[in-house]
Amino acid sequence: MTDKQDRREFLGKTAAAIGVTGAASAQSSDTEDDTKKSPPEMPESFWKDRMTPPDDGKKLGWLVDTRRCFGCHACEVSCKAENDVPLGNFIRQTIYKDVGEYPKVARVFLPMACQHCEDAPCLKSCPCGALFKEVGGTVAVDYNVCSGHGACVDACPYGAIYLDPVAKQAVKCHNCYHRLEEGMEPACVPTCPSEAIHFGDLNDPESGISKTKAELEAGDGLVQLRPEKETKPRMWFAGDAPAEVEERVPREGESFNADAYSIYNWKESSSEDQ
Repeated sequence: MTDKQDRREFLGKTAAAIGVTGAASAQSSDTEDDTKKSPPEMPESFWKDRMTPPDDGKKLGWLVDTRRCFGCHACEVSCKAENDVPLGNFIRQTIYKDVGEYPKVARVFLPMACQHCEDAPCLKSCPCGALFKEVGGTVAVDYNVCSGHGACVDACPYGAIYLDPVAKQAVKCHNCYHRLEEGMEPACVPTCPSEAIHFGDLNDPESGISKTKAELEAGDGLVQLRPEKETKPRMWFAGDAPAEVEERVPREGESFNADAYSIYNWKESSSEDQ
């Protein structure tokens, strides 16, 4: 069995693995100190092979129509339940903001998760080689290898990785790979009541995401977050929410957290009113 097959088998049990590892892994203070170090600049020879996914002809991607999202957070709940995400931590999160002026006001929502970048900075930064590309380009974490260094958290320009507080390991969206192996979609997709979240093979012109993407591109168009980072993300957005909410999306060294639900989202900083 190849190394990548071993990793795929492990990912198939990711939800359980996180819990088991969390109970069994007590990291030393030396490891905790390591997580505070600046992300290393790893040589290309170290990550080049892991940046190349198995050649199965697929190109998995995401499309979010923010105009259809009404902030029910069902995607977050299903993700937490599917992957045993601890309280206070998030693999995906719906970030929102109130816009406009009375009486024309609105609340816009931006469902966020790992962008599964083609040129993933998290993968390049990991000093222990725990991040790698799975089939379809899924960026995943090998929990047999991850030491909780935290360099990937510091490198992600979308704040889509967090360190599990118990296991002391990096956790992120892995496209519910265990579900993909069973022929199912990621848990967040079927639980979205407004069908705002789309996922599938972008190389298949007959796939649902390819057809929806073509329709939206021919209409009002699609955008991606922080294109200046040149990470080539695999997630596209429709609607005005990305432009309105982008400032609240976490950046390098940050993670999705409970602050997204704070009073800041109901009213702009009180200091501006003083």
